[in-house]
Order: sequence, then C-alpha cells, then structure tokens
Amino acid sequence: MEQLYMIEFELLNAFTKEFTDNIPHQRVFVNSFIEKGIIKSYTLALNRSKLWMVAKADNEFEIMTLINQLPLTEFMIPSISPLMFHHTKERKRTFSLN
Repeated sequence: MEQLYMIEFELLNAFTKEFTDNIPHQRVFVNSFIEKGIIKSYTLALNRSKLWMVAKADNEFEIMTLINQLPLTEFMIPSISPLMFHHTKERKRTFSLN
C-alpha cells in the first residue's frame, strides 16, 4: 500500500564545486519523478541548509532507494518520517477546445 513520506535533508558541504556541478543532474531527476507522481513536493530553505521532499512509496526501503538515486545524496543527511496526510492544491492539466 502506498504511503507518503516526508524526507528532511540536512545539507553538508553545500555549494562546493562538486555540489554545484551536480545540481542540474538533481533537477532532471527530481523533475522526472515529479512528473511520474512519485515526488509530491520539493522545497529548499532560504538559507540553503535544509531540503524537504514529500514522496510516495510502498515502504521506507523504496524511499531509501529513491534517495540513493539522487545525484546530491553524498552531500545530504536524510531523515524519513511517514506522513498521516499531506494536503496540497494540485493543478489539473486541462485544455480548451476553443
């Protein structure tokens, strides 16, 4: 059964050259999983010390597999929390026949 998880990442050694070189790869990965509906939200703190992600998976093992695929994983310490709920206003894509 699918469950939502909040993953809070503490960023380590953020914004070194190696870190910034991997940001475009991270964006491609995250955008792909947002499109697939696996990642529900992805948020960076203004001071760039923390990152939050809400993701959907069957269990924590799947969440760890997802985290390990992130290009910036080696620069982050994750903390995983199963969620009771996560309310958002999702936009439905519609088109007009006009």
